[in-house]
Amino acid sequence: MNSVIITKFTIATQQGMDTLLYLTQTIAREKFSSLLLPEQVENYLSENFSEKALMVEVNSMSNQWLVVYANDKPAGFARITSKGEKPKAIVQNRVIRIADFGILTAYTEPAICQSLFDKCLSVCKSYQATWINEYAENPFISFFESQGFIKQNEEYRLDELPLPSVCLIKQSGY
Repeated sequence: MNSVIITKFTIATQQGMDTLLYLTQTIAREKFSSLLLPEQVENYLSENFSEKALMVEVNSMSNQWLVVYANDKPAGFARITSKGEKPKAIVQNRVIRIADFGILTAYTEPAICQSLFDKCLSVCKSYQATWINEYAENPFISFFESQGFIKQNEEYRLDELPLPSVCLIKQSGY
């Protein structure tokens, strides 16, 4: 049976914050527990996804937060932001970044990932380019490439984690 899948913007209501706290912390643990020491994961969570840190980021005019729901249950999230060090190839362009894209491991239905990603792209379409900086082991990298993002050759680093990363860029078609 297919899920009813809806992706929508999230704001700083109590329900929105509870949903984001759950998703950000659970997905970060799923992503990084096998790659980092437990204290590194917990430090990352407290610096980036504590209730206080998340409230600041959700209320920032630089960010837009999306949550994808499957049968009314939160399944994943993404943050679209103007923050972050832009890749050299697009530093002169009007660009936007898809950051923190993640889906809970319990939700493997491809349509869930596609719904969240399509909503991200609809938000990003007015920019000259969209970029993603993700850890090199991220299982979504091949998905991003299948959606027209091109892996860059120069070396990148993640903003806050000691993991190798890759940068992917998609130029707008206008």
